[in-house]
Amino acid sequence: MAKSIMFQGTGSHVGKSILATALCRIFKQDGYSVAPFKAQNMALNSFVTKSGGEMGRAQVAQAEACEIEPEVEMNPILLKPTGNSSSQVIVLGKPVGNLSAREYHQNYNITALDIVIESYNKLADKYQVMVLEGAGSPAEVNLKSRDIVNMRMAKIADAPVILVADIDRGGAIASIVGTLELLDQDERELIKGIIINKFRGDVKLLEPALDFIEEKTGKPVLGVIPHLPDIGIADEDSVSREGDNPLKDCSAEFLDIVVVSLPRLSNFTDFDCFNTEPDVKVRYVKNVQDLDQPDLIIIPGSKNTIEDMLFLEQTKLADGIKFLANKGVPVIGICGGYQILGEHLEDPAGTESSVSYTKGLELLPIKTVFAREKNTCQVQGTVCNINSPLLANCGNIEIIGYEIHMGVSQLLAGADRVVQIRRISDQDNWYNDGAVSRTGLIFGTYVHGIFDNDEFRRQLLNNIRILKDWQPLSYQNVSFARKKADSYDRLANHVRAHLDMGKVYEIVGLSR
Repeated sequence: MAKSIMFQGTGSHVGKSILATALCRIFKQDGYSVAPFKAQNMALNSFVTKSGGEMGRAQVAQAEACEIEPEVEMNPILLKPTGNSSSQVIVLGKPVGNLSAREYHQNYNITALDIVIESYNKLADKYQVMVLEGAGSPAEVNLKSRDIVNMRMAKIADAPVILVADIDRGGAIASIVGTLELLDQDERELIKGIIINKFRGDVKLLEPALDFIEEKTGKPVLGVIPHLPDIGIADEDSVSREGDNPLKDCSAEFLDIVVVSLPRLSNFTDFDCFNTEPDVKVRYVKNVQDLDQPDLIIIPGSKNTIEDMLFLEQTKLADGIKFLANKGVPVIGICGGYQILGEHLEDPAGTESSVSYTKGLELLPIKTVFAREKNTCQVQGTVCNINSPLLANCGNIEIIGYEIHMGVSQLLAGADRVVQIRRISDQDNWYNDGAVSRTGLIFGTYVHGIFDNDEFRRQLLNNIRILKDWQPLSYQNVSFARKKADSYDRLANHVRAHLDMGKVYEIVGLSR
Protein backbone atom coordinates (compact mmCIF):
# COMPACT_ATOMS: atom_id res chain seq x y z
CA MET A 1 0.00 0.00 0.00
CA ALA A 2 1.30 3.45 -0.97
CA LYS A 3 2.57 6.11 1.40
CA SER A 4 0.43 9.25 1.22
CA ILE A 5 0.35 12.98 1.81
CA MET A 6 -2.59 15.37 1.54
CA PHE A 7 -2.96 19.08 0.83
CA GLN A 8 -5.90 20.86 2.42
CA GLY A 9 -6.53 24.58 2.33
CA THR A 10 -7.85 27.39 4.46
CA GLY A 11 -10.23 28.08 1.58
CA SER A 12 -10.75 27.67 -2.15
CA HIS A 13 -8.11 28.79 -4.66
CA VAL A 14 -5.27 28.94 -2.13
CA GLY A 15 -3.08 26.79 -4.41
CA LYS A 16 -3.79 23.22 -3.27
CA SER A 17 -3.98 21.89 -6.85
CA ILE A 18 -0.74 23.51 -7.96
CA LEU A 19 1.17 22.43 -4.85
CA ALA A 20 -0.15 18.89 -5.25
CA THR A 21 1.04 18.99 -8.86
CA ALA A 22 4.45 20.17 -7.72
CA LEU A 23 4.77 17.33 -5.17
CA CYS A 24 3.69 14.82 -7.82
CA ARG A 25 6.51 16.01 -10.05
CA ILE A 26 9.07 16.14 -7.23
CA PHE A 27 8.35 12.57 -6.15
CA LYS A 28 8.54 11.49 -9.78
CA GLN A 29 11.85 13.32 -10.24
CA ASP A 30 13.14 11.56 -7.13
CA GLY A 31 12.39 8.14 -8.57
CA TYR A 32 9.05 7.20 -7.03
CA SER A 33 5.94 5.96 -8.83
CA VAL A 34 3.27 8.43 -7.76
CA ALA A 35 -0.39 9.16 -8.49
CA PRO A 36 -2.82 11.97 -7.60
CA PHE A 37 -6.20 11.62 -5.92
CA LYS A 38 -9.11 13.94 -5.20
CA ALA A 39 -12.26 12.23 -3.97
CA GLN A 40 -14.61 14.95 -5.17
CA ASN A 41 -13.93 17.82 -7.51
CA MET A 42 -16.17 20.66 -8.67
CA ALA A 43 -15.11 22.14 -11.99
CA LEU A 44 -16.34 22.81 -15.51
CA ASN A 45 -12.89 22.04 -16.86
CA SER A 46 -12.82 18.31 -17.55
CA PHE A 47 -11.06 15.70 -19.65
CA VAL A 48 -11.90 12.34 -21.19
CA THR A 49 -9.68 9.34 -20.49
CA LYS A 50 -8.82 6.61 -22.98
CA SER A 51 -11.57 4.48 -21.43
CA GLY A 52 -14.12 7.22 -22.24
CA GLY A 53 -14.58 8.44 -18.67
CA GLU A 54 -14.79 12.10 -17.67
CA MET A 55 -12.65 13.53 -14.86
CA GLY A 56 -11.45 16.86 -13.50
CA ARG A 57 -8.68 18.56 -15.40
CA ALA A 58 -6.64 19.32 -12.26
CA GLN A 59 -6.06 15.62 -11.64
CA VAL A 60 -5.17 15.20 -15.33
CA ALA A 61 -2.44 17.83 -14.91
CA GLN A 62 -1.25 16.04 -11.78
CA ALA A 63 -1.18 12.71 -13.64
CA GLU A 64 0.85 14.37 -16.40
CA ALA A 65 3.27 15.62 -13.75
CA CYS A 66 3.55 12.00 -12.56
CA GLU A 67 4.08 10.91 -16.19
CA ILE A 68 1.19 8.43 -15.98
CA GLU A 69 -2.05 7.99 -17.88
CA PRO A 70 -5.06 9.74 -16.26
CA GLU A 71 -7.67 7.35 -14.78
CA VAL A 72 -11.14 8.23 -13.52
CA GLU A 73 -10.28 6.68 -10.14
CA MET A 74 -7.99 9.68 -9.56
CA ASN A 75 -11.16 11.81 -9.38
CA PRO A 76 -14.04 9.38 -8.73
CA ILE A 77 -16.65 12.12 -8.25
CA LEU A 78 -16.82 15.19 -10.48
CA LEU A 79 -19.46 17.89 -10.04
CA LYS A 80 -20.07 20.07 -13.09
CA PRO A 81 -22.22 23.09 -12.17
CA THR A 82 -25.31 23.51 -14.33
CA GLY A 83 -26.73 26.47 -12.40
CA ASN A 84 -26.21 28.51 -9.25
CA SER A 85 -27.09 25.62 -6.92
CA SER A 86 -27.13 22.46 -9.04
CA SER A 87 -24.58 20.22 -10.70
CA GLN A 88 -24.29 17.27 -12.99
CA VAL A 89 -22.87 14.46 -10.87
CA ILE A 90 -20.29 12.27 -12.62
CA VAL A 91 -19.21 9.08 -10.87
CA LEU A 92 -16.25 7.08 -12.17
CA GLY A 93 -16.41 9.03 -15.40
CA LYS A 94 -20.13 8.66 -16.15
CA PRO A 95 -23.01 11.06 -15.39
CA VAL A 96 -25.59 9.77 -12.92
CA GLY A 97 -27.90 12.81 -13.02
CA ASN A 98 -28.32 16.44 -11.99
CA LEU A 99 -28.68 17.21 -8.28
CA SER A 100 -29.16 20.37 -6.29
CA ALA A 101 -26.50 21.22 -3.72
CA ARG A 102 -28.89 20.18 -0.93
CA GLU A 103 -29.74 16.86 -2.59
CA TYR A 104 -26.08 16.08 -3.14
CA HIS A 105 -24.81 16.91 0.35
CA GLN A 106 -27.77 15.58 2.31
CA ASN A 107 -28.75 12.51 0.30
CA TYR A 108 -26.01 11.42 -2.08
CA ASN A 109 -22.33 12.02 -1.33
CA ILE A 110 -21.99 9.71 1.68
CA THR A 111 -23.62 6.92 -0.33
CA ALA A 112 -20.74 7.20 -2.83
CA LEU A 113 -18.08 6.78 -0.15
CA ASP A 114 -17.55 3.10 -0.94
CA ILE A 115 -16.75 4.03 -4.56
CA VAL A 116 -14.28 6.65 -3.34
CA ILE A 117 -12.54 4.15 -1.03
CA GLU A 118 -12.41 1.47 -3.71
CA SER A 119 -10.93 3.97 -6.19
CA TYR A 120 -8.27 5.09 -3.73
CA ASN A 121 -7.29 1.55 -2.79
CA LYS A 122 -6.99 0.54 -6.44
CA LEU A 123 -4.46 3.30 -7.04
CA ALA A 124 -2.66 2.88 -3.71
CA ASP A 125 -2.02 -0.77 -4.56
CA LYS A 126 -0.42 0.29 -7.85
CA TYR A 127 1.81 3.21 -6.83
CA GLN A 128 4.40 3.95 -4.15
CA VAL A 129 3.15 7.44 -3.25
CA MET A 130 -0.31 9.00 -3.32
CA VAL A 131 -0.68 12.80 -3.36
CA LEU A 132 -4.17 13.73 -2.19
CA GLU A 133 -5.97 17.04 -2.52
CA GLY A 134 -8.85 18.35 -0.46
CA ALA A 135 -11.53 20.81 -1.54
CA GLY A 136 -12.39 24.22 -0.17
CA SER A 137 -11.78 24.22 3.58
CA PRO A 138 -11.97 21.29 6.02
CA ALA A 139 -13.49 23.61 8.63
CA GLU A 140 -16.88 24.27 7.00
CA VAL A 141 -18.96 23.40 10.05
CA ASN A 142 -22.20 23.08 8.06
CA LEU A 143 -20.67 20.46 5.72
CA LYS A 144 -18.15 18.62 7.90
CA SER A 145 -20.42 15.78 9.00
CA ARG A 146 -20.99 14.64 5.41
CA ASP A 147 -17.74 15.81 3.83
CA ILE A 148 -15.93 13.05 1.91
CA VAL A 149 -13.04 14.99 0.39
CA ASN A 150 -11.13 16.50 3.33
CA MET A 151 -10.57 15.04 6.82
CA ARG A 152 -12.65 11.91 6.29
CA MET A 153 -10.54 11.10 3.24
CA ALA A 154 -7.31 11.85 5.14
CA LYS A 155 -8.32 9.31 7.79
CA ILE A 156 -9.26 6.71 5.18
CA ALA A 157 -5.89 7.10 3.46
CA ASP A 158 -3.99 7.51 6.73
CA ALA A 159 -2.56 10.62 5.08
CA PRO A 160 -0.66 13.33 6.98
CA VAL A 161 -2.07 16.72 6.04
CA ILE A 162 -0.32 19.93 5.03
CA LEU A 163 -2.48 23.04 5.45
CA VAL A 164 -2.09 25.66 2.71
CA ALA A 165 -2.88 29.37 3.11
CA ASP A 166 -2.82 32.07 0.42
CA ILE A 167 -1.03 35.14 1.79
CA ASP A 168 -1.61 37.12 -1.40
CA ARG A 169 -5.30 37.48 -0.46
CA GLY A 170 -4.58 38.81 3.03
CA GLY A 171 -5.76 37.35 6.31
CA ALA A 172 -3.57 34.26 5.98
CA ILE A 173 -2.59 34.11 9.66
CA ALA A 174 -6.18 34.46 10.83
CA SER A 175 -7.33 31.82 8.37
CA ILE A 176 -4.68 29.36 9.55
CA VAL A 177 -5.45 29.85 13.24
CA GLY A 178 -9.21 29.89 12.61
CA THR A 179 -9.12 26.70 10.53
CA LEU A 180 -7.19 24.81 13.21
CA GLU A 181 -9.49 26.15 15.93
CA LEU A 182 -12.58 24.82 14.15
CA LEU A 183 -11.19 21.34 13.61
CA ASP A 184 -11.74 18.50 16.08
CA GLN A 185 -8.75 17.38 18.12
CA ASP A 186 -8.14 14.23 16.05
CA GLU A 187 -8.32 16.31 12.86
CA ARG A 188 -5.81 18.85 14.18
CA GLU A 189 -3.44 16.02 14.94
CA LEU A 190 -3.53 14.98 11.27
CA ILE A 191 -2.09 18.36 10.24
CA LYS A 192 1.69 18.02 10.26
CA GLY A 193 2.70 21.35 8.78
CA ILE A 194 1.69 24.62 7.15
CA ILE A 195 2.62 26.22 3.83
CA ILE A 196 2.31 29.95 3.16
CA ASN A 197 1.61 30.23 -0.57
CA LYS A 198 1.80 33.01 -3.19
CA PHE A 199 4.11 35.26 -1.18
CA ARG A 200 5.35 38.54 -2.67
CA GLY A 201 8.06 40.52 -0.93
CA ASP A 202 10.93 40.08 1.52
CA VAL A 203 10.53 36.87 3.52
CA LYS A 204 12.66 38.36 6.31
CA LEU A 205 9.82 40.75 7.07
CA LEU A 206 7.48 37.77 7.40
CA GLU A 207 9.58 35.85 9.92
CA PRO A 208 7.88 37.28 13.06
CA ALA A 209 4.54 36.11 11.66
CA LEU A 210 5.97 32.65 10.99
CA ASP A 211 7.22 32.45 14.56
CA PHE A 212 3.78 33.50 15.81
CA ILE A 213 2.03 30.84 13.70
CA GLU A 214 4.29 28.07 15.00
CA GLU A 215 3.94 29.21 18.62
CA LYS A 216 0.17 29.70 18.40
CA THR A 217 -0.65 26.47 16.54
CA GLY A 218 2.17 24.15 17.49
CA LYS A 219 2.55 23.30 13.78
CA PRO A 220 5.76 23.90 11.80
CA VAL A 221 5.76 26.22 8.80
CA LEU A 222 7.30 23.99 6.14
CA GLY A 223 7.82 26.72 3.59
CA VAL A 224 6.91 30.10 2.17
CA ILE A 225 6.32 29.66 -1.55
CA PRO A 226 6.87 32.86 -3.57
CA HIS A 227 4.31 33.78 -6.18
CA LEU A 228 5.25 32.12 -9.48
CA PRO A 229 3.81 34.04 -12.45
CA ASP A 230 2.76 32.37 -15.67
CA ILE A 231 3.14 28.83 -14.40
CA GLY A 232 1.98 27.40 -17.72
CA ILE A 233 -0.08 24.64 -16.09
CA ALA A 234 -3.83 24.13 -16.50
CA ASP A 235 -5.84 25.78 -13.73
CA GLU A 236 -8.65 23.91 -12.01
CA ASP A 237 -11.18 26.47 -13.13
CA SER A 238 -11.42 29.67 -15.15
CA VAL A 239 -10.86 32.11 -12.25
CA SER A 240 -7.45 33.20 -13.51
CA ARG A 241 -8.42 33.35 -17.18
CA GLU A 242 -9.96 36.81 -17.13
CA GLY A 243 -6.83 38.79 -18.02
CA ASP A 244 -4.55 38.99 -21.02
CA ASN A 245 -1.28 37.16 -21.35
CA PRO A 246 1.25 39.57 -19.77
CA LEU A 247 4.21 38.02 -21.56
CA LYS A 248 3.19 39.25 -25.00
CA ASP A 249 4.68 42.46 -26.35
CA CYS A 250 1.61 44.28 -27.63
CA SER A 251 3.75 46.58 -29.76
CA ALA A 252 4.95 43.60 -31.80
CA GLU A 253 3.11 41.98 -34.70
CA PHE A 254 0.69 39.55 -33.12
CA LEU A 255 -2.65 37.96 -33.89
CA ASP A 256 -5.45 39.17 -31.64
CA ILE A 257 -7.55 36.14 -30.65
CA VAL A 258 -10.73 36.72 -28.67
CA VAL A 259 -12.26 33.91 -26.62
CA VAL A 260 -15.84 34.70 -25.62
CA SER A 261 -16.02 34.35 -21.82
CA LEU A 262 -19.33 32.53 -21.48
CA PRO A 263 -20.84 32.34 -17.96
CA ARG A 264 -20.72 28.53 -18.12
CA LEU A 265 -17.49 28.31 -20.08
CA SER A 266 -15.96 24.84 -19.91
CA ASN A 267 -12.63 23.39 -21.03
CA PHE A 268 -10.91 26.76 -21.32
CA THR A 269 -7.63 24.81 -21.46
CA ASP A 270 -8.41 24.30 -25.16
CA PHE A 271 -6.67 27.66 -25.67
CA ASP A 272 -3.60 27.39 -23.42
CA CYS A 273 -1.61 26.09 -26.37
CA PHE A 274 -1.75 29.50 -28.09
CA ASN A 275 0.66 30.79 -25.45
CA THR A 276 3.38 28.67 -27.06
CA GLU A 277 3.16 30.73 -30.24
CA PRO A 278 5.26 33.89 -30.69
CA ASP A 279 2.67 35.82 -32.69
CA VAL A 280 -0.51 35.32 -30.68
CA LYS A 281 -2.24 37.20 -27.88
CA VAL A 282 -5.42 35.75 -26.35
CA ARG A 283 -8.11 37.94 -24.77
CA TYR A 284 -11.14 36.72 -22.80
CA VAL A 285 -14.12 38.97 -23.51
CA LYS A 286 -17.51 39.13 -21.82
CA ASN A 287 -18.73 42.57 -23.05
CA VAL A 288 -19.60 43.53 -26.60
CA GLN A 289 -17.63 46.79 -26.37
CA ASP A 290 -14.46 44.78 -25.67
CA LEU A 291 -14.66 42.79 -28.91
CA ASP A 292 -12.85 45.52 -30.84
CA GLN A 293 -11.42 44.25 -34.18
CA PRO A 294 -9.94 40.79 -33.46
CA ASP A 295 -8.26 38.55 -35.99
CA LEU A 296 -10.14 35.49 -34.74
CA ILE A 297 -13.14 34.91 -32.48
CA ILE A 298 -13.46 31.60 -30.63
CA ILE A 299 -16.68 30.53 -28.92
CA PRO A 300 -15.66 27.90 -26.37
CA GLY A 301 -17.41 24.95 -24.80
CA SER A 302 -20.32 25.43 -22.43
CA LYS A 303 -21.97 23.36 -19.71
CA ASN A 304 -25.34 24.93 -20.59
CA THR A 305 -25.32 25.89 -24.24
CA ILE A 306 -28.84 27.30 -24.52
CA GLU A 307 -28.43 29.50 -21.43
CA ASP A 308 -25.11 30.79 -22.76
CA MET A 309 -26.70 31.50 -26.15
CA LEU A 310 -29.34 33.55 -24.33
CA PHE A 311 -26.50 35.37 -22.52
CA LEU A 312 -24.98 36.29 -25.89
CA GLU A 313 -28.33 37.71 -26.99
CA GLN A 314 -28.93 39.64 -23.77
CA THR A 315 -25.48 41.23 -23.76
CA LYS A 316 -25.58 42.02 -27.50
CA LEU A 317 -22.45 39.91 -27.94
CA ALA A 318 -24.45 37.88 -30.46
CA ASP A 319 -24.96 40.98 -32.60
CA GLY A 320 -21.30 41.94 -32.24
CA ILE A 321 -20.05 38.50 -33.25
CA LYS A 322 -22.38 38.34 -36.26
CA PHE A 323 -21.40 41.87 -37.33
CA LEU A 324 -17.69 40.99 -37.27
CA ALA A 325 -18.28 37.62 -38.96
CA ASN A 326 -20.15 39.35 -41.79
CA LYS A 327 -17.14 41.68 -42.18
CA GLY A 328 -14.88 38.66 -42.71
CA VAL A 329 -13.50 38.07 -39.22
CA PRO A 330 -12.94 34.30 -38.81
CA VAL A 331 -15.02 32.57 -36.13
CA ILE A 332 -14.45 29.11 -34.64
CA GLY A 333 -16.74 27.23 -32.25
CA ILE A 334 -15.62 24.35 -30.03
CA CYS A 335 -18.25 21.90 -28.74
CA GLY A 336 -20.95 24.14 -27.18
CA GLY A 337 -19.54 27.01 -29.22
CA TYR A 338 -20.00 24.89 -32.34
CA GLN A 339 -23.64 24.33 -31.37
CA ILE A 340 -24.12 28.07 -30.73
CA LEU A 341 -22.90 28.89 -34.24
CA GLY A 342 -25.79 26.91 -35.73
CA GLU A 343 -29.33 27.76 -36.85
CA HIS A 344 -31.08 26.68 -33.68
CA LEU A 345 -30.82 24.56 -30.53
CA GLU A 346 -33.49 22.20 -29.18
CA ASP A 347 -33.65 20.63 -25.73
CA PRO A 348 -37.03 18.84 -25.65
CA ALA A 349 -36.14 16.66 -22.64
CA GLY A 350 -34.69 19.49 -20.55
CA THR A 351 -31.27 17.82 -20.59
CA GLU A 352 -29.32 21.05 -20.02
CA SER A 353 -31.88 23.82 -19.72
CA SER A 354 -35.51 24.54 -18.91
CA VAL A 355 -35.62 26.46 -22.21
CA SER A 356 -36.56 23.94 -24.90
CA TYR A 357 -35.72 25.99 -28.02
CA THR A 358 -33.68 28.99 -29.07
CA LYS A 359 -32.11 30.32 -32.22
CA GLY A 360 -28.33 30.13 -32.56
CA LEU A 361 -26.07 32.70 -34.17
CA GLU A 362 -27.11 31.32 -37.59
CA LEU A 363 -23.51 31.42 -38.85
CA LEU A 364 -23.29 27.69 -39.63
CA PRO A 365 -25.89 25.55 -41.46
CA ILE A 366 -26.45 23.07 -38.62
CA LYS A 367 -29.09 22.37 -36.00
CA THR A 368 -28.53 20.71 -32.63
CA VAL A 369 -30.85 18.56 -30.53
CA PHE A 370 -29.82 17.66 -26.97
CA ALA A 371 -30.15 14.10 -25.76
CA ARG A 372 -29.83 12.51 -22.33
CA GLU A 373 -26.90 10.31 -23.31
CA LYS A 374 -23.51 11.98 -22.98
CA ASN A 375 -20.87 11.37 -25.64
CA THR A 376 -17.41 11.08 -24.04
CA CYS A 377 -14.49 9.62 -25.97
CA GLN A 378 -10.95 10.24 -27.12
CA VAL A 379 -10.65 10.63 -30.89
CA GLN A 380 -8.02 10.68 -33.61
CA GLY A 381 -8.26 11.46 -37.30
CA THR A 382 -7.36 13.89 -40.05
CA VAL A 383 -8.49 17.31 -41.23
CA CYS A 384 -10.56 17.11 -44.41
CA ASN A 385 -9.45 18.58 -47.74
CA ILE A 386 -11.92 21.43 -48.19
CA ASN A 387 -11.99 24.75 -49.97
CA SER A 388 -11.60 27.08 -47.00
CA PRO A 389 -9.20 30.01 -46.57
CA LEU A 390 -9.20 29.34 -42.82
CA LEU A 391 -8.29 25.66 -43.29
CA ALA A 392 -6.08 25.96 -46.38
CA ASN A 393 -3.20 23.47 -46.43
CA CYS A 394 -4.63 21.72 -43.36
CA GLY A 395 -5.96 18.75 -45.33
CA ASN A 396 -4.72 15.39 -44.03
CA ILE A 397 -3.03 16.89 -40.97
CA GLU A 398 -3.43 14.35 -38.18
CA ILE A 399 -5.19 15.42 -35.00
CA ILE A 400 -6.06 13.88 -31.64
CA GLY A 401 -8.49 15.18 -29.03
CA TYR A 402 -11.60 14.25 -27.11
CA GLU A 403 -15.36 14.81 -27.14
CA ILE A 404 -17.69 15.72 -24.25
CA HIS A 405 -21.19 16.68 -25.33
CA MET A 406 -24.87 15.91 -24.87
CA GLY A 407 -26.14 17.28 -28.18
CA VAL A 408 -26.22 15.84 -31.68
CA SER A 409 -25.68 18.31 -34.53
CA GLN A 410 -27.09 17.74 -38.00
CA LEU A 411 -25.54 19.37 -41.05
CA LEU A 412 -28.00 21.25 -43.23
CA ALA A 413 -27.73 22.15 -46.90
CA GLY A 414 -24.47 23.91 -47.78
CA ALA A 415 -22.41 22.60 -44.85
CA ASP A 416 -19.16 20.71 -45.26
CA ARG A 417 -17.37 18.63 -42.61
CA VAL A 418 -14.11 19.64 -40.87
CA VAL A 419 -12.44 16.43 -39.76
CA GLN A 420 -12.80 12.70 -40.27
CA ILE A 421 -12.25 10.96 -36.95
CA ARG A 422 -12.71 7.72 -35.08
CA ARG A 423 -12.83 6.82 -31.43
CA ILE A 424 -9.50 5.61 -30.12
CA SER A 425 -11.40 2.70 -28.55
CA ASP A 426 -13.03 1.84 -31.91
CA GLN A 427 -10.48 1.98 -34.72
CA ASP A 428 -12.87 0.78 -37.43
CA ASN A 429 -15.71 3.28 -37.07
CA TRP A 430 -14.85 6.48 -38.97
CA TYR A 431 -17.23 9.43 -38.96
CA ASN A 432 -17.30 13.09 -39.98
CA ASP A 433 -17.26 15.90 -37.43
CA GLY A 434 -17.83 19.62 -37.54
CA ALA A 435 -19.07 22.03 -40.16
CA VAL A 436 -17.62 24.85 -42.29
CA SER A 437 -19.53 27.86 -43.55
CA ARG A 438 -19.97 28.63 -47.25
CA THR A 439 -17.34 31.38 -46.98
CA GLY A 440 -14.86 29.02 -45.37
CA LEU A 441 -14.15 31.58 -42.63
CA ILE A 442 -16.34 30.01 -39.95
CA PHE A 443 -16.14 26.48 -38.64
CA GLY A 444 -17.05 24.43 -35.61
CA THR A 445 -16.07 21.06 -34.19
CA TYR A 446 -16.82 18.84 -31.22
CA VAL A 447 -13.12 18.00 -30.82
CA HIS A 448 -11.67 19.49 -27.64
CA GLY A 449 -7.90 19.85 -27.82
CA ILE A 450 -7.83 20.29 -31.60
CA PHE A 451 -5.55 23.34 -31.20
CA ASP A 452 -3.12 21.29 -29.08
CA ASN A 453 -2.03 19.59 -32.30
CA ASP A 454 1.05 21.62 -33.15
CA GLU A 455 1.07 21.36 -36.95
CA PHE A 456 -2.65 22.14 -37.25
CA ARG A 457 -2.43 25.10 -34.87
CA ARG A 458 0.50 26.69 -36.72
CA GLN A 459 -1.07 26.26 -40.15
CA LEU A 460 -4.36 27.76 -38.93
CA LEU A 461 -2.50 30.77 -37.53
CA ASN A 462 -0.55 31.17 -40.76
CA ASN A 463 -3.80 31.15 -42.72
CA ILE A 464 -5.05 34.01 -40.55
CA ARG A 465 -1.77 35.86 -41.14
CA ILE A 466 -2.24 35.43 -44.90
CA LEU A 467 -5.78 36.84 -44.59
CA LYS A 468 -4.17 39.93 -43.02
CA ASP A 469 -1.55 40.10 -45.82
CA TRP A 470 1.19 39.11 -43.37
CA GLN A 471 3.93 36.65 -44.17
CA PRO A 472 3.37 33.20 -42.63
CA LEU A 473 5.82 32.03 -40.00
CA SER A 474 7.88 28.93 -40.66
CA TYR A 475 6.85 25.83 -38.78
CA GLN A 476 9.38 25.62 -35.96
CA ASN A 477 8.20 22.38 -34.39
CA VAL A 478 6.85 24.14 -31.30
CA SER A 479 5.69 21.35 -29.01
CA PHE A 480 2.87 22.17 -26.63
CA ALA A 481 3.43 18.82 -24.86
CA ARG A 482 7.11 19.65 -24.35
CA LYS A 483 6.21 23.09 -23.00
CA LYS A 484 3.88 21.51 -20.46
CA ALA A 485 6.57 19.08 -19.35
CA ASP A 486 9.00 21.98 -18.92
CA SER A 487 6.36 23.83 -16.89
CA TYR A 488 5.98 20.89 -14.51
CA ASP A 489 9.76 20.82 -14.00
CA ARG A 490 9.86 24.59 -13.46
CA LEU A 491 7.08 24.38 -10.87
CA ALA A 492 8.71 21.45 -9.08
CA ASN A 493 12.08 23.19 -8.94
CA HIS A 494 10.45 26.38 -7.61
CA VAL A 495 8.57 24.57 -4.83
CA ARG A 496 11.54 22.33 -3.99
CA ALA A 497 13.70 25.44 -3.47
CA HIS A 498 11.28 26.97 -0.93
CA LEU A 499 9.87 23.92 0.86
CA ASP A 500 11.58 21.86 3.55
CA MET A 501 11.64 18.68 1.49
CA GLY A 502 13.57 16.82 4.18
CA LYS A 503 10.70 17.44 6.58
CA VAL A 504 8.15 16.52 3.89
CA TYR A 505 9.84 13.18 3.29
CA GLU A 506 9.91 12.59 7.05
CA ILE A 507 6.20 13.36 7.29
CA VAL A 508 5.37 10.97 4.46
CA GLY A 509 7.65 8.28 5.83
CA LEU A 510 9.90 7.98 2.79
CA SER A 511 13.64 8.12 2.31
CA ARG A 512 14.86 10.73 -0.16
